[in-house]
Amino acid sequence: MATLKDIPRTPRDSLEADFITLCETVRDKRPRTVIDHILEHGYITTEELSEVYGYDHAPRAIRDVRENGIPLITHNVKSEKTGRRMGAYTFDDPSKIKRGRIGGRKAFSKKFREQMLDHYGSRDAITGEKMDGRYLQIDHRIPYEVAGDNNGETGELDPADFMLLDASSNRAKSWSCEHCENFLKLHDPAMCQTCFWASPEAYEHVAGVPSRRLHISWTGAEVAEYEAIKDAAEAVGLKVSEYIKQLLAKQR
Repeated sequence: MATLKDIPRTPRDSLEADFITLCETVRDKRPRTVIDHILEHGYITTEELSEVYGYDHAPRAIRDVRENGIPLITHNVKSEKTGRRMGAYTFDDPSKIKRGRIGGRKAFSKKFREQMLDHYGSRDAITGEKMDGRYLQIDHRIPYEVAGDNNGETGELDPADFMLLDASSNRAKSWSCEHCENFLKLHDPAMCQTCFWASPEAYEHVAGVPSRRLHISWTGAEVAEYEAIKDAAEAVGLKVSEYIKQLLAKQR
């Protein structure tokens, strides 16, 4: 496995002036921290993000930089301290700068939130659950890192490009997207568009894998029915989902 000594570093004095200028337009603290560290030292590691800056979820900090249009290379290296594998990050080729992203995500206005609630209703797009609108978050259907804001600077945002998710659904989507090859390498909006996480109403795959999902909730008096199914599943050593699949298969 490579070590930090093996990777090419990208400190300030190795970069073109235009690249540095674009880096310095990023203002938010978390991506600014990553950028400044790389400019000074030539790289930053997940170990440093955690121990020096207190960012235990390093991928989120790195994603912030990329969402601002600044390209990074991920290197898998061995920690000199622990001997374990960790990530190290350097700047990538300036030609890969996504200029429309400089400045990062824009905050959604109260007016746009109201438009979203009027358009979709107070409902989680993934589960279909109705809930108080204050618990719903606005999320890009196609991840910002893949497509950015198509009309965020020059025109009105289109509710069709976004979805409402509760915190749990948003975390699940983020995790799935962050481990998808399209998110990490390909950046093809068309592939995202046909994914469950962007279009749960009509999709062809889940993060690139042919798959279908069904969300079912038991509410109120129905909870007793769920508990009965759960007990029956445990009695035969199956998960609830596996047990329900077997029941459905027998009905065909």
